[in-house]
Amino acid sequence: MMDAIREHLGSKVVGIAGAGGLGSNCAVSLARSGVGKIIVADFDTVARTNLNRQYYFEDQIGVPKVKALKMNIFRIDPHIRVIAKIEKVTPENIHELFNEVDVLVEAMDIDSEKRLFLEEAIDLWPERPLVAGNGMAGWGMNDAIKTSRFGNLYICGDSITAVSDENPPLSPRVNIVANMQANIVLDILMADFDINNYRD
Repeated sequence: MMDAIREHLGSKVVGIAGAGGLGSNCAVSLARSGVGKIIVADFDTVARTNLNRQYYFEDQIGVPKVKALKMNIFRIDPHIRVIAKIEKVTPENIHELFNEVDVLVEAMDIDSEKRLFLEEAIDLWPERPLVAGNGMAGWGMNDAIKTSRFGNLYICGDSITAVSDENPPLSPRVNIVANMQANIVLDILMADFDINNYRD
């Protein structure tokens, strides 16, 4: 059955805006599951401070995040196509970057940029599933992390905890939310999976 699932997912395209804690970990989970093409856009480079929660390694410090992520996914599965866009995601380039995707993931850091991205994406593609993250700083509080749905918009996180010096983003909660995003993406992509097509 796993081969059938991977065959189905191999024809799908997912876009990810941001390659930090959410974006890098979500992309890796989608790649491990067999999503055939992942388009990821981010302008930043890997820093030592990223290594506590993002899917990068010390020898990748200074490398553009999307290039490092593409290298890491290639090591996991060289058959996954990763389109690495080294550019800042803005309302002006969203259409060019992500027009072909089946599902779009918001994985940006700055609240004001998140809001602009979501507004523009919903305006451009009102019928397209959009999976966002909000509220994952600190530690503990597992019961507060959830998924809320508003039409085709899915928001993962607790929607409360903001990042601060006293409440930094740490790997467990960031990874939980990133993998919730990936799991929702898979749920959406598997909606048209017909098991009968794979029976003998």
